[in-house]
Amino acid sequence: MEYEQLARQRRSIRGYKPDPVPRAVIDEIVGVAKQCPSSMNTQPWHLHVVTGEPLERIRDGNTEKMMAGAPPDREILSHGRYEGDHRERQKRVAGQLFEAAGIGWDDKDQRRDWAMRGFRQFDAPVSVIGCIDRDLLQSTVAYFDLGQLVYGMVLAAYDRGLGAVINGQGISQSSVVREHANIPDDQIIVITVAMGYPADDFPANDVESERRGTDDIVTYVGFDD
Repeated sequence: MEYEQLARQRRSIRGYKPDPVPRAVIDEIVGVAKQCPSSMNTQPWHLHVVTGEPLERIRDGNTEKMMAGAPPDREILSHGRYEGDHRERQKRVAGQLFEAAGIGWDDKDQRRDWAMRGFRQFDAPVSVIGCIDRDLLQSTVAYFDLGQLVYGMVLAAYDRGLGAVINGQGISQSSVVREHANIPDDQIIVITVAMGYPADDFPANDVESERRGTDDIVTYVGFDD
């Protein structure tokens, strides 16, 4: 597809078929995504692609700890609670997703079940865990570089008929992820991407989140008009 078509049609997919994703397809996706720019061509990223039994162990461990009330165990700083306009946009997309999934805003049980789907990485057949080198822990540029790789990967996946969602809940218990994905100590776990073939009968997959207007984002300086 053309880039604009990919960017406008891509959706965050939260319901998947159980069908396995061939390793060769993931190789193609990463091969495209790694063409993204990075600061001084440092390419500080590492990807760990997990499926099958190891992924099930990550799901189980992540879910069990969160259900038991364990505090989040992320290896990077959390954004904390969003406030103001950020919180309002977060609530609006949550409302869209809950409506599509038939979840009442005041139904705590259904909302908890939805949250558990996130901790299970939405039961996708593949989890791609994005890391950076540990010695770049304080480098905000390295996180920016990894973000470019991840977005390129999501678009390349969509171009090949796959769905994906960038998901922080799936690594809430990063020590579990580290153990079962065999991530070396010299890398920091930053994010995960759930990936697979989209389920045809999952209404939340069709949710199109709102986007801020261009005039709300951009300030122009020095232009005649």
